[in-house]
Amino acid sequence: MRPFLRPSYLSPKPTLSHYNNFINQCLSLKSIQLSQTIHAQLIKFGFSGITFLGNRFVDLYLKLGSFNDASKVFEEINDKNVISWNIWLNGLLKFGHFKKAHLLFDEMPEKDVVSWNSMISSFGVLGLWGCGLEVFKEMQTFGVRPSKFTFSILTTFVSSASQGKEIHCNMVTSGVCLSSLVIGNSLIDMYGKLGLVKYAFSVFLSMVEVDIVSWNSLISSCFKLGHEGLALEQFDQMRLAGFSPDEFTVSNVIAACTNLRYLDKGKQIFAVCVKMGFISNSIVSSAVIDLFSKCNALEDSVRLFEEVELWDSLVCNSMISSYARHGFHDDAFLLIVLAFREDCRPTEFSLSSVLSCINFLSIEQGPQLHLLVIKSGFQSDLIVATSLVDMYTNTGSIDSALQVFSEIHVKDLISWNTLIMGLAHNGRVVETLEIFKELLREGPAPDRITLSGVLLACRCGAFVDIGMHILSSMEEEFVVTPRDEHYACVIDLLCHAGKFKEAFDTLEAMPFEPGFLVWKSLVLATATYTNLNITERVAKKMIELNPHSSLPYLVLTRAYEMRGKWGRIIRVKKAIKQRLKKRVGCSWIGIRNHVFTFEADRLQHEGGKDIYLILELLTWELEESGNIHV
Repeated sequence: MRPFLRPSYLSPKPTLSHYNNFINQCLSLKSIQLSQTIHAQLIKFGFSGITFLGNRFVDLYLKLGSFNDASKVFEEINDKNVISWNIWLNGLLKFGHFKKAHLLFDEMPEKDVVSWNSMISSFGVLGLWGCGLEVFKEMQTFGVRPSKFTFSILTTFVSSASQGKEIHCNMVTSGVCLSSLVIGNSLIDMYGKLGLVKYAFSVFLSMVEVDIVSWNSLISSCFKLGHEGLALEQFDQMRLAGFSPDEFTVSNVIAACTNLRYLDKGKQIFAVCVKMGFISNSIVSSAVIDLFSKCNALEDSVRLFEEVELWDSLVCNSMISSYARHGFHDDAFLLIVLAFREDCRPTEFSLSSVLSCINFLSIEQGPQLHLLVIKSGFQSDLIVATSLVDMYTNTGSIDSALQVFSEIHVKDLISWNTLIMGLAHNGRVVETLEIFKELLREGPAPDRITLSGVLLACRCGAFVDIGMHILSSMEEEFVVTPRDEHYACVIDLLCHAGKFKEAFDTLEAMPFEPGFLVWKSLVLATATYTNLNITERVAKKMIELNPHSSLPYLVLTRAYEMRGKWGRIIRVKKAIKQRLKKRVGCSWIGIRNHVFTFEADRLQHEGGKDIYLILELLTWELEESGNIHV
């Protein structure tokens, strides 16, 4: 061990004050080696038995992360006082030795309010809020008076309005100064989390002195509870009162502008951020990117993102979500790959956003993104796993979807519904019904979306009896009131099975006026097989419900053509020209992650003459091989 060299200006033997200063220097330098050297000198000169210095060294080693050295010093303190026990108790809790800490607490010969606060806080770390409240009650039984920090800790435990009010009342009876900044800010935050905005304002207005934390707690409470306008008002009041906002203030206020789509107000706050140098803060810059994106100013989001000097997970994730939101799927996918290279860990929300972009046009990207999910360790995350299931069902990769679903340890109803709807839309009728039976055995109770998926499967599989049974037993068995989408599936099912009378009986028995979706199912199924009067009546009802839909006109045209009613066809086409704007149809094809669109009535498409040249070559090859005859 390197010998400890004392400066020449010190006395031959360091004093207690000198060692105290040396400990402070070790702490500022964060040097364990220097700490051990000074500790050795402490023992050499006979100061090791002094409780004060022993406490200082236990605290020093704990702060430097040397748990074993701290343990040895604590054991060597002969005359331990309550400070010694408290330092070691906090050390055990800090390093995760909760059982040892609880045993030590029970054995402590003396406990003060700091000891009790440490134990109450430890239960909060473990998420055992009820145990923390029990320790608080036990503390009062022992006659230890709570401090303002005790109540500050307790406010983070509260899970109901009654608990919050009880603790507030306890503060009053304990004589704690409610105008204190610590107490006041804790109460504002507590009432905000409980959704009691009026109580939060009442505490704020009763405080003799407020600081930026008080304002931030109040603004945050308003914003998180959906009172964005009120949050903006408080921001203006704060500035009028002479307080300068910090990063937390502006991030909340910008988020409020985002929810309200107040782009102009958001730009004003953005200018304040630039002026005060907050834009380099990742929380602020990600909030601004989100603001621009959701207010349809994506180009501003891109410009700000490009100006960010150091990439951060928050900023990257905001930009990825922005690209995905506006349909720039390739850019979102590319950015998430680049973020990985820059060691910017994605969140479950950004991964979910990109997964939602994957469709049959970019099917090659799906497995690649799945590998990135595994690499980032999110394969067990429920949100990401459900998005993977949705992606695979959208691209028709049912086996992959079933595999991902089987690996979800704790499934919620959203994950079940995603698979059921995906299977139904892909025509996997038997698997849909099997998954539904599995849900009834071991999952949460189904909802209207679940039953919509099952009825859709019945429609695809022509399972009339099962579909009718589900519709008739929805309220009694599943406590779900049938809606338009459920009746539309069943009516469609009955019509395709040729049971037109039953379909109209079901329509008549509906407890509410049928919507457009129900009439749509009916008109599509009956236009060919029923008499013209019924088709006209249904089409008329659809036009009343949705005047801008072209479907009823197209159905009427088809029905008149089949029956040779040429005069009526002319009247329908005239009505289409007068009432509806022509929609241009298009086809598209995805090649190597690029989508080529071909609109109707256009001779020149993207690529121009090159596309037609390639088509001529393909046609020539097909003719040569004998596959087509022209």
